[in-house]
Amino acid sequence: MSAAMATLSETMKTRTIVSSEDWIIPDWPAPPNVRSLVTTRRGGVSGGAYASFNLGAHVGDDPAHVAENRRRLAVSLPALPLWLNQKHGVGAIDADTAATDGAPPDADAAIARSTHKICAVLIADCLPVLLCDQAGSVVAAAHAGWRGLLAGILVHTVAAMRLPPAEMLAYFGPAIGPQAFEVGSEVRAAFVAADAQADAAFTALPSDKWLANIYLLAQQSLARLGVKAIYGGEYCTVCEEERFFSYRRDGTTGRMAALIWREKE
Repeated sequence: MSAAMATLSETMKTRTIVSSEDWIIPDWPAPPNVRSLVTTRRGGVSGGAYASFNLGAHVGDDPAHVAENRRRLAVSLPALPLWLNQKHGVGAIDADTAATDGAPPDADAAIARSTHKICAVLIADCLPVLLCDQAGSVVAAAHAGWRGLLAGILVHTVAAMRLPPAEMLAYFGPAIGPQAFEVGSEVRAAFVAADAQADAAFTALPSDKWLANIYLLAQQSLARLGVKAIYGGEYCTVCEEERFFSYRRDGTTGRMAALIWREKE
């Protein structure tokens, strides 16, 4: 068991973690009161294309299986996550005041300052970005696919945190890797038109196609805002079929979750 997992296990004492192999505990220098995790496709009850730890209620899986998977996640958390109805847009919601027991609010990011308010985003290739400040006073989770990045989801999320970007830390969870993310020339052109430095995130392919590095595009977006402390970004959801769901690879598939919250100091 890693030191990070041991620390999380100690702080959660009476709650049961699915297993140390099933989840990713982000390796980043977040303050001690900031907790975060990323689920994988392992450890649940869903079958077929959704095997096995699908947390998405909107993808066609048996609702009873999704409910059981979410229950298994919840017993290892201090509270219920705030699930979002993600739109590939720039909406960022205040998790402190949002209800967790109704219809998911339309948003692609959530921000929390209170303890045990769990910000969560669902993923299956799009980049999950977890954020906090060095003092551990605010946390956020953002769903950053290429459309959201281009529209400014990270700009809106950082602005909603209402702290100097230089005081923030970011963690990039599992997303489609730079050797698997093929896009058309119009996607590259849109990013380069917004920022010429984005050209470095694209590699030319035959037939006017490009490989895009979504990790680098997100890093560039945060760097323009003044966020320099960025960690993670080493996974590829498409390449690791046994570990991750991937919409680009499979089409019909489940969803994983990236979550972050504050504990009492």
